[in-house]
Amino acid sequence: MTTTRHFDVSDSAIEAAARLMRNGEVVAFPTETVYGLGADASSPAGIERIYEAKGRPRHNPLIIHVSDVEMARRMAHFNPEAELAAASFWPGPLTLLLPKREDAGLATAVTAGMKNVAIRFPSSSVAQRLIRAVGFPVAAPSANRSGKVTSTRFVEVVRQLDGRISGIVEEDICDHGLESTILSLVGSPIILRHGSVPREALEALLGPIDEDTGPQKVSAPGQLKSHYAPEAAVQMNVDRPAANMVWVGFGPECEGCQLTLSSSGDLQEAARNLYTAMSEADALAGASDVVAFAPVPLIGLGRAINDRLRRAAAPRCA
Repeated sequence: MTTTRHFDVSDSAIEAAARLMRNGEVVAFPTETVYGLGADASSPAGIERIYEAKGRPRHNPLIIHVSDVEMARRMAHFNPEAELAAASFWPGPLTLLLPKREDAGLATAVTAGMKNVAIRFPSSSVAQRLIRAVGFPVAAPSANRSGKVTSTRFVEVVRQLDGRISGIVEEDICDHGLESTILSLVGSPIILRHGSVPREALEALLGPIDEDTGPQKVSAPGQLKSHYAPEAAVQMNVDRPAANMVWVGFGPECEGCQLTLSSSGDLQEAARNLYTAMSEADALAGASDVVAFAPVPLIGLGRAINDRLRRAAAPRCA
């Protein structure tokens, strides 16, 4: 069992957390989307510890996080569409899948041996400071056990990962509450995972964009079919809950729901609340209960919310 240190966001604490990462250790830290589980992306030992701490399949690659666009360009080949997307959405919750540079210096396990790399420039000042202190991109999947509910709060990271990693930076500032959108720009633009940047915003910039519909070999992070799941079974699109259901509502018509993603039907609020609601509903559910979610419209951020609910409701990975 590892002793997990808790860090505040002072300069000295950020440097201490970065020192652990430079030495091949793993530290969880907040971003504007969700908490990340970070290691120096050049460190084979650090990357292996991410996979061990999460129980993550080794064929599932990681997103690397950078502190500026120049750092990203040293990791991957940028085409004109990538430059345009980065100028429009970075820093922010968009991950770009791009051809990896041969001299990038990334540990092989970051990309699971593939030729492309997923890159994000987070807008979180804490994340940026930590990456700069490490001095190299930070590989960071979400800070949770593989397949379980993503952590957007410090207390949830502690519950799932205390004793499994070397450190956690404490600051609950995950304003978006959903992971980044992953956009492949290897060839024609394809959305590989819906997230905090809606499809409509990307298409306004780049024109029509295809969507990954699978099933296929995992080529980027966030493509596992069963993921983001509480312990209880999950059902979607429930507007008449049964007696054994913990009902999570959406919109003003869900009278009697135990929890709600947004009582007013606001998709941004629903995205922020999704994982917290999953965790709280799971805590309310008994052994035979089901966590049931009211319908959420398939527009804007609703696509990402429905994506996460589909994966939570899918048959569980062994």
